[in-house]
Amino acid sequence: MDAYCEFSIAAGRRLTGVAADHPCARVHGHTFCVRLTVTGPVDANTGFVVDFADVQRAFAPVHDALDHRFLNDVPGLDNPTSEHLAVWIWDRVRAALPGLSAVEITETGASGVIYRG
Repeated sequence: MDAYCEFSIAAGRRLTGVAADHPCARVHGHTFCVRLTVTGPVDANTGFVVDFADVQRAFAPVHDALDHRFLNDVPGLDNPTSEHLAVWIWDRVRAALPGLSAVEITETGASGVIYRG
């Protein structure tokens, strides 16, 4: 079964891998939605796949590192596409969340990415 938690990150960025005349080459911002999905069996004692509080604790330092920041200034996010952001988050949350199966980043209501490691 899959269990997930969603978080919001408000951040600015400038994409460096696009042409200079591309709109995303200019500084702009998003309120990103981050969804962390954990996959596993339902524990017979707790009734949970994962305790949502554990997901929130695992994500807290990542949220602090990204929220209300200019993502290009975050080490490892020189070109902070949603794709790179998903991998960056995965790399920092994976050890604390056994069963992590996906990191989803939505940058607008209609577009986003899903990284499955």
